[in-house]
Amino acid sequence: MPTVRDLRLIPFRIPLKAPLRWGKSSELAALEHALLEVELSDGSIGRAEVAIRPTIYGETLGSVRAGLEYLRPRLLGLEADDQEAIRAVLEGFPYNFGLKGALDTALWEAWARSEGEELHQVLKPAKHRVRVAYILGLGKEEEVLEDARMAYGAGVRVFKVKVGRDLEADTKRLLRLKEALPEAQFYADANETLSPEAAERYLLAWKELGLLYVEEPLPIERVAARKRLREKGILPLIADDSAMTLKDLRRELELNTFDILNLKPARTGITWTLEMLALAREKGKKAMVGSQAQSSFGAYQSALLAFQQGVTEPNELAFHLKAEGGFLDFPTFRQGWLYWEDLVEARFDEEAFARYALKEV
Repeated sequence: MPTVRDLRLIPFRIPLKAPLRWGKSSELAALEHALLEVELSDGSIGRAEVAIRPTIYGETLGSVRAGLEYLRPRLLGLEADDQEAIRAVLEGFPYNFGLKGALDTALWEAWARSEGEELHQVLKPAKHRVRVAYILGLGKEEEVLEDARMAYGAGVRVFKVKVGRDLEADTKRLLRLKEALPEAQFYADANETLSPEAAERYLLAWKELGLLYVEEPLPIERVAARKRLREKGILPLIADDSAMTLKDLRRELELNTFDILNLKPARTGITWTLEMLALAREKGKKAMVGSQAQSSFGAYQSALLAFQQGVTEPNELAFHLKAEGGFLDFPTFRQGWLYWEDLVEARFDEEAFARYALKEV
């Protein structure tokens, strides 16, 4: 079995058509990410996107580089199929979710290629199509409506709507979206901004509007309040940052704080995503594959996991529509669906990537 020979990190930047705003103060104007390459001793190469999120995970390009240098001597020389040894190295390096998620995914792809296969050939689908969702950020009503119409025109039929800075205005914006796109479905993501006192009132209002569910309405540390809110059964609750890791998920399952698990392969790679999905399914929870605001390439690798058994809800696989370009031609959505037969035709475009790669100074 070939061994890990080299690890490379190539920063890139893709501007967004308009900034994405969420939470209390977060804003994203461009995808300032990095491409991680794993090369094996037989020449096989695996790639993955490092979604760098300073305001969520505390990772920067500098910290990702430093983390990779720390992990390099511990990973080089390991056999590509030695999952136990690789896992021990990655789990022995806490936090650094974006880096470790990308490393895990790139190692999977490199291993698959050393076996003469592509990633989609080893991650076999359990279904032939999945529903997709698009993220609408906070902003002026007309700007958000224009963004929604663009995505609807691109085949999206489900929308995740960011809320939380002005809940009255958010509720009015949700109503306008429902009126503008009556055939679409919507759910809200509060990014932990609601108070326990206000949460019930707003969830009741959003239920009246016909929302599907609400993601992380309360601060994660308000565990008892989160549990009580879920017990009221107003709307299904989605766990995201409250279940970042397998350890987090076990705690949340024991407390029974959520209904749907939002899996983020950008931070849990393939190994932990599959394990978390299996555990959630075993405990009777539904699941979706979420976005870490990735390029079309990152969305492609996440999409491969959306076709796994146990993923039941619309998946956030349309963020790349916000980007000014990319280096993978993501397949077209068909009336709200992404089809496996279309997805497996997508390919990494090295020439296009070169246009977005940042030159080292």
